[in-house]
Amino acid sequence: MLLLVRSSVRCSAAVFNAKPFCKNEVISRIISLSLRKMVHYQTEERGRPNSTDYRIYFKTSDGKYISPFHDIPLFAENEKENDIPTKKLKTDCQALFNMVVEVPRWSNAKMEIATKEALNPIKQDVKKGKLRYVANVFPHRGYIWNYGALPQTWEDPNHTDKDTKCCGDNDPIDVCEIGSKVCSRGEVIQVKVLGVLAMIDEGETDWKVIAINTEDPDAPEFNSIADVEKKKPGHLEATVDWFKKYKVPDGKPENQFAFNGQFKDKDFAVQVIRSTHDHWRALMQKQAKAGEIQCQNASVCDSPFKCSQEEASVIIQSAPACGEALPVPAEVDKWHFL
Repeated sequence: MLLLVRSSVRCSAAVFNAKPFCKNEVISRIISLSLRKMVHYQTEERGRPNSTDYRIYFKTSDGKYISPFHDIPLFAENEKENDIPTKKLKTDCQALFNMVVEVPRWSNAKMEIATKEALNPIKQDVKKGKLRYVANVFPHRGYIWNYGALPQTWEDPNHTDKDTKCCGDNDPIDVCEIGSKVCSRGEVIQVKVLGVLAMIDEGETDWKVIAINTEDPDAPEFNSIADVEKKKPGHLEATVDWFKKYKVPDGKPENQFAFNGQFKDKDFAVQVIRSTHDHWRALMQKQAKAGEIQCQNASVCDSPFKCSQEEASVIIQSAPACGEALPVPAEVDKWHFL
């Protein structure tokens, strides 16, 4: 057991190269995870699906409300499920991350972690008073991956990236999960990072991490961006095409990319994740300007933004009760040929 803990600590340090918020936080977290079963996250719906008041709130398996942005750990340490070790991938110190699924593959509703709302529920984006749906730009149908975000990361809008020469987009870092399973909205999965694409969205850096669900049957065979090129031919090209054109039906210009639209490798991607995690840490310690970002959390060590479960319950109870889904507008199914 001690050898496993030491190995896990070395792995965490190698990936992040950063000091923990609390003394011995990394060691205590790993020991705790080694002695108990894996934490499962639950969701609680409020409002009516397909309406502006719809929200998905998060809580732990014992019913404590949390923020998916701040309380779900970024790094997914080796955990036990029902006291049986989970199947391990055959890699050396493989960096595994938690991903919050915002949008299941093939769906159109532009769902996202609400960074400017208390406890950061998932909600549907709204523009000019209307719910946002991504257009079907032929040959693509909705989102072509399970799309979501890495918790405890933040693309700081006051930081100019040394490679892209653009500031961050003020959101958690985005993930495109390329596995075969269609995930559920609000699901928390563990992913292996394979590479990253640097999209420039209206002058802002908007990183798109390419990853695969560790539960995917083919996950052991995917360890690099080159593996995606070889085993899923055309997928990376389709990803660039999707991000380039998805706003064009709304009258926007095509998005641009750093590095001439080339994907950077896993090591580069992990460095980007580490940087955005550092920016998030600064945010949670009031060392960065939060602006409208809401930082309430239930568990971030030494954070001045911690809230009690009583306060969290008030936030959730003030949201409309869960109701019947409204119909999706017919134009969402329209094909666009560009």
